[in-house]
Amino acid sequence: MDISMTWGNFINVIIIAVGVGVCGLSVMQVSSGIHIRPEVKKYFQLFFSLIIIYISMHLTRQMMDGQAGNGVHVAIMTVTFIEFLASGFMAYMISMLILFVTNPDRGKDKVGIYYLVLLGVHVVLLIISQFTDLFYYFDSVNSYHRGSGYILSNLASILLLVSNIVLMVRYRERVPRRIAIAFWIYIVAPLVAIGLQAIMTSIQFIILATVAAAIYMYSAIIREQTERYEDQQKEANRLDTELSMATRIQADTLPNIFPAFPERDEFNIYASMKPAKEVGGDFYDFFLIDNDHLGIVMADVSGKGVPAALFMMISKILVQNYASMGLEPKQVLENVNRQICKNNREDMFVTVWFGSLDLNTGKLMAGNAGHEYPVLKKPDGHFELIKDKHGLVIGGMDGVRYSQYELQMDPGAKLFIYTDGVAEATNAQEELFGTDRMVHALQLAENDSPKEILEMVDAAVNSFVGDAPQFDDLTMLCIEFVGRTAAE
Repeated sequence: MDISMTWGNFINVIIIAVGVGVCGLSVMQVSSGIHIRPEVKKYFQLFFSLIIIYISMHLTRQMMDGQAGNGVHVAIMTVTFIEFLASGFMAYMISMLILFVTNPDRGKDKVGIYYLVLLGVHVVLLIISQFTDLFYYFDSVNSYHRGSGYILSNLASILLLVSNIVLMVRYRERVPRRIAIAFWIYIVAPLVAIGLQAIMTSIQFIILATVAAAIYMYSAIIREQTERYEDQQKEANRLDTELSMATRIQADTLPNIFPAFPERDEFNIYASMKPAKEVGGDFYDFFLIDNDHLGIVMADVSGKGVPAALFMMISKILVQNYASMGLEPKQVLENVNRQICKNNREDMFVTVWFGSLDLNTGKLMAGNAGHEYPVLKKPDGHFELIKDKHGLVIGGMDGVRYSQYELQMDPGAKLFIYTDGVAEATNAQEELFGTDRMVHALQLAENDSPKEILEMVDAAVNSFVGDAPQFDDLTMLCIEFVGRTAAE
């Protein structure tokens, strides 16, 4: 095979070789880009692969042009078909990208179907051209010639180009400036190249323009993606910092120094909270209402995260304020419910167990607003659930009346209260930990200190849950009543 190499062909070979190399490197870069969205990565992998196929087939056709032989004829017809086919798909893909970025308000799906129809028409006409002289033909020595209907080979590309221009003009405010410039370059560059090629017919400016415009468009989109990723990372870091601060603030609002009242010997108390997220909606509290009464609170706010934490803070303050007035538990719950219902546009609610322990007599007055059953151990007994009467959750409905009940805690008695995150802890088999396992864990450590009791329950929950994720806050409190006589 005699291949003549004119200066024009030599330049074209260099242009095509550089184009193939640059597009190949771009495909590898896209594949390794960790900050590139998967759909963008797939798009450019396919797009650059099409460009490589297009310019490779173009080079192959040029190298075989004018070489006689039946085998050459079959080969040159095949590569020319693939070249024209790749060209149509390239025009279709850039049009779909512009359609995606501009995102028209109406008719987006119809425009996509229109583009697909144009691509289908291009493919059908190209197949017809294989058996006629519609787009192109090769003479007896396999020299390339344009057919009588060659203009039709550019019909789909021209209509797609017009649609692209209309979208870019109409929805220009939706396209980032850098990407808009890249799109316009890709649209205009081939037209300029066609004009230059009309003057210098031997140089394939159209290939040079296609590769250069594609690389610029790729770099613009990737740069936009990278900057957006960096901005998202900065925002994520800022949120992480704020959440960490919120976690510390929330932890500091709960009693977390033990022994909590070193000067008081009538009781021994310990509590813990393990939020499912950075900040949680559960809360516990204990405080001296007066010198003779200890207020104890266990509550669980609906929802998770920052909203629940904010609602938790409001609820905690209200409970403590009304309790500090010396009101009975049912009155505390009724007043807190009234205040919550006044301004509760988000329809959040909180379950609350509140008790007031007389440090002289061990009498515990308590009220339950939709919370879990407490667990009591009498001095000579074992931990058992106290199935108290539940009222409606706080924030559920205004004007609710609550009841209260009395428990006697003699010296040596222990009370355990908790949120549903304990009983509803779930393992990988989606089994619940349940109150039976919880009570059993309490009984295993019932003669230990409140801190050791909580540690036993926590260990039992962790062993049961295993590697399954924590879906709910895990909050517990245990108090042992010693009594003043025993303390003295």
